[in-house]
Amino acid sequence: MDEVESSFTTHFAKDDRKKAMKFLRPRQQKDSHMVTFFVGLFTGSFITLFAVYAILAHISGMFSPGTENDYVETVYPVFSMFALLSLHLFMYGCNLFLWKATRINYNFIFEFQATTALKYRDAFLIGTCMMTAVVSAMVLHLILVSNGFSPSQVDTIPGILLLMFIGLLVCPLNMFYRSTRYCFLRVIRNIVCSPLYKVLMVDFFMADQLTSQIPLLRHMESTACYFLAGSFKTHEYQTCKSGKLYRELAYVISFAPYYWRAMQCARRWFDEGDVNHLANLGKYVSAMVAAGARLTYAQQETHLWLIIVLVTSLVATIYQLYWDFVKDWGLMDSKSKNLWLRDELVLKKKGFYYMAIALNFVLRVAWLETVLQFKVGFFESRLLEFSLASLEVIRRGHWNYYRLENEHLNNVGKFRAVKTVPLPFRETDSDG
Repeated sequence: MDEVESSFTTHFAKDDRKKAMKFLRPRQQKDSHMVTFFVGLFTGSFITLFAVYAILAHISGMFSPGTENDYVETVYPVFSMFALLSLHLFMYGCNLFLWKATRINYNFIFEFQATTALKYRDAFLIGTCMMTAVVSAMVLHLILVSNGFSPSQVDTIPGILLLMFIGLLVCPLNMFYRSTRYCFLRVIRNIVCSPLYKVLMVDFFMADQLTSQIPLLRHMESTACYFLAGSFKTHEYQTCKSGKLYRELAYVISFAPYYWRAMQCARRWFDEGDVNHLANLGKYVSAMVAAGARLTYAQQETHLWLIIVLVTSLVATIYQLYWDFVKDWGLMDSKSKNLWLRDELVLKKKGFYYMAIALNFVLRVAWLETVLQFKVGFFESRLLEFSLASLEVIRRGHWNYYRLENEHLNNVGKFRAVKTVPLPFRETDSDG
């Protein structure tokens, strides 16, 4: 070690030992107690504000039968979009915590720099901060509505909130996790432009997340239409809920995440020549067919389309479950020393894996609600829709842990400790 440090100091740091040690022994960023404090502060604020919102909604009778339609149709898409995003961030924070606790090298797998990578406390902070801001806007919106302000004035609040978050996402200033924000935008660009870019682990991992956020994408489309079409001024929300264009956009948005993921599989097959990528492509094609059948059945409730929905959804679900358990998680090995699991396990208790299999199976068949179509009221139907979307986000967060665990074990088992030799001077500052 002394010889390496001496050689590096001589040849790469111009005999400046302090500069050499900066890169040979980089200091890890210490977790700040302020982050933990603000996570607790925003969590408490969110719970309090949500309780206030629930009380005000009950007192004002906002969700009573016959009065909730306008309010839910205008407010629900925006706030549920933020709620689903915050839930996904919370699940990602849980993933980061568990990966760190079980020594899964997620920074290496995703090719993140340890000094700028998001930590679990940071993910919790972003999620709780977002939900506090959203619920604050909901309370303000409800108070103004109850006090007789016109809808054209009040309904600008969700739009302003949306613009603020978009502005923060693209903000060029070095604050609010700029490296993470720009990494996110870069990955989204790679996904949308598939298959033009070489597919990295972080790209297809994020694309898998998008396949679980189709309701969020649908809400984004409804929100954009609501504000761009000027419906918030006239309060005619049906403008964006009817017509041929609306139905066509519903298909496009429902297909897009599966299409992007399928194109990534095609690109990986082209680059690597592995037939498994073509088989994976087939999984996303089957999901697209099933999603299209369910959308069509929602518009044409005939027995023929019901049969088509059942067949296509059943095929897609079996395909997805097989890929989850066998390919993504590496389980269901009949020859394993651990019954129907795999030889190497990170978690000590095998019961967690069996519970994970059962939970993933149950949440994968949530599409049955589309067929059963429970007869509930207008507000209850929106609440049920949001609950099912939340369950899918929870399933994806649960899936994430075992997917990366399997990737980590494959890296270790195949001796993929490094892909290239990372020379320290590649990350030096421009000013030295």
